[in-house]
Amino acid sequence: MTKTMNKNNKLKLSSNMEDYLEVINILDREKGFARVKDISRLMNVKNPSVTGAISKLENNNLVKHEKYGYVELTIKGKEIAQNIQKKHKIFQRFLTIVLKINPVTAEKDSCQLEHAISSETYEKLTKFIEFIDTCPETEIPGWLKSFYHFMETGERPVCRNE
Repeated sequence: MTKTMNKNNKLKLSSNMEDYLEVINILDREKGFARVKDISRLMNVKNPSVTGAISKLENNNLVKHEKYGYVELTIKGKEIAQNIQKKHKIFQRFLTIVLKINPVTAEKDSCQLEHAISSETYEKLTKFIEFIDTCPETEIPGWLKSFYHFMETGERPVCRNE
């Protein structure tokens, strides 16, 4: 894999490579280690595909891997993996809490969206979720109730400012 840099001189990874980093981080967190066969099982791909991806990630200093040994994220690799997981969680929360998407669909969609979002959109979506989390209202805000009504019926309730 040639190192592709974006305009900010940051390494640009394919969504597939980001998924590998995310899975390695999940395995490390859950089991304390990641092996090729575990990555293969979680990603539902064959071992040679994992080995090829690991090699590319290793060339970019994102993982360390001894043949037949554990796969470890470097500091840089762990940072990227954690950022991807944060995006995933924000999307999942937005889709399930705000849009009322069922959790299975929200999981699948979050996995795709986490790779395609700009940093500006991610920052604003994060702020939106933080706003909802810290909203002093003890129940669902009126504007959100109105939105839910609209989603269910297609009828737009009269807004206060009209």
